[in-house]
Amino acid sequence: MDTHTDTHACCVEWSCAVIGCRCPSWSEDEKLSVRSVNNELHFYEDNDFNVISNKLHMQKVSDFRLSPGGPPSKVAVYVPGSKGAPSFVRLYQYPVLEGSTAPLANKSFFQADRVSMQWNNKGSAVLVTASTEVDKSGASYYGEQTLHFLSAGGETAGVQLQKRGPIYDVAWSPGSAHFVVVYGFMPARATVFGLHCEPLFDFGTGPRNAAYYSPQGHILVLAGFGNLQGHMEVWDAVKFKQVTSCGERRAGSGGPVPPAPLTRLSPQVSKPQAPDATHFSWCPDGEHVVTATCSPRLRVSNGFKVWHYSGAVLLQQAAPAGGELWEVRWQPRPPGSFPQRPVSYQAAPSGLGSTQATPTTAYRPPALRHLPDTPTSSLVRNLDSTCTGLYLYWTLPVLDSTCTGLYLYWTLPVLDSTCTGL
Repeated sequence: MDTHTDTHACCVEWSCAVIGCRCPSWSEDEKLSVRSVNNELHFYEDNDFNVISNKLHMQKVSDFRLSPGGPPSKVAVYVPGSKGAPSFVRLYQYPVLEGSTAPLANKSFFQADRVSMQWNNKGSAVLVTASTEVDKSGASYYGEQTLHFLSAGGETAGVQLQKRGPIYDVAWSPGSAHFVVVYGFMPARATVFGLHCEPLFDFGTGPRNAAYYSPQGHILVLAGFGNLQGHMEVWDAVKFKQVTSCGERRAGSGGPVPPAPLTRLSPQVSKPQAPDATHFSWCPDGEHVVTATCSPRLRVSNGFKVWHYSGAVLLQQAAPAGGELWEVRWQPRPPGSFPQRPVSYQAAPSGLGSTQATPTTAYRPPALRHLPDTPTSSLVRNLDSTCTGLYLYWTLPVLDSTCTGLYLYWTLPVLDSTCTGL
């Protein structure tokens, strides 16, 4: 380890002899950091990397996750099984790391070549998705997955899924009160579970492989991207009513899981879809989403669309001829910047409608094709100063080979003044 005192230079650097070793992690307040070293976790306080404040010694530890939220920080530690011994995950609360009573919770399980650990926002519970490389039953080419639950209060459980097949996605609600799992052979099932791993609501089956909660947690989007055709379902995550089905929905055996007396469906507002989408993200206001087709995942039909959650397309932009869209990011905002609004079941007004093909545009000289289309440019001149816009990374073929592209900032005047932009 080398340390430096120059404030503009690297302050510390380590070498790692193991391929795929985990990078150091920091707590949310950045006062605690931890890194894995052989069979130990080293903890550092106040970014003083000259002094190891604490150690957690655990034979063959291979992964860890620090909890979000404020102190006291917790850490989830994974040790893979070997020679007939099971794998296990343990939770600790810093700085109590030694002794038989130190673990807050312990969960052992077999059939795990690797795991993915997800804390909820409060740091009170963690979900562990365990995966194997090979499905010994031969039912799946992609191995097997199981889901496990651990709470800081000591409760542990295996999440019982009602359909065989892979686990495509697991997502905590922002309020940390429940989580949703998308799982099973296609058409996939989706179920919401509570903190005792009890099923609260079942969405039935459909062409989906991803789940996205709004930042406020009041809306849930179930979507089918990748090798699926971009169908999206927008649900009221408070009342568990369907707001929008964006794309054709296959019939399923969905409905509330007894004994929860929840409403099954509300009228559909619209049926748009986002084919070939490789990116989906919520705006911090919890009212808008962006879908995009980006390179290098797909090098054709690059572009993005901004939607209202009710299904209306508010803005769309295709990449210039010969260009590529590499990344789309919403401009970040501090938590709590936007209060939760009542869920609307009416489509937002839009001049673009909810589904349409890429519009035909007039010829533009190659030297001007990296600029926004004329309609967008005219809107920029009338921009409301309260609306911020989109950061986009475009490759620009009109530039020479030493310049790969530009991060462009797109203003979004079609959104209201409370929207932050991308």
